[in-house]
Amino acid sequence: MEKRERLTDEELIEKINAGENACMDVLIERYKRRVRNQARPLYLIGGDSDDLIQEGMLGLFKAIRDYRPEKSDSFEAFAVLCISRQLYSAIQAAGRLKHAPLNSYVELSPELGEHAEGLKGKSPEELLIDQENIESLKAEILKVATPLEQEILTAYLNGQSYTEIAQRLNKEPKSIDNALQRIRRKLRRTNG
Repeated sequence: MEKRERLTDEELIEKINAGENACMDVLIERYKRRVRNQARPLYLIGGDSDDLIQEGMLGLFKAIRDYRPEKSDSFEAFAVLCISRQLYSAIQAAGRLKHAPLNSYVELSPELGEHAEGLKGKSPEELLIDQENIESLKAEILKVATPLEQEILTAYLNGQSYTEIAQRLNKEPKSIDNALQRIRRKLRRTNG
């Protein structure tokens, strides 16, 4: 019997597709560090690094589920792409506050009575502080980012992909990524 750890990623995928679910554990263990490394430099509004790592792991699961050797050269390249897309999708959704109604609702039910255990979400004070933090971050971005970087960041936070932004600005997608990375570095320096 072959040792699962010695199998290539593609061989493990074949075995998973054949019903050997234990091979999934090997792939997950193999890519756990990669997910952490991809999530580490990113920031999720309203979340923490563990939330990003969970999103990255979700991207890895999707890669395992959707990988087709005839459509991609290697599983590793496909996994990195799926992990990145999942991470950036989570960041974009958080930036648009897409799930804010779900994450900050207050349950109003007659059973609450004197006990506020059913309350969820944030207090008005916390919401105000969050709004002030957002305004402060916007002001900081205006100070450190060039007009082009501001335009790229705005488009990115509005849900446009690197490719869409690049086409609109007549730039390469890598230039868009570089601009976003520069903004992150500038913000870290000013807040660090």
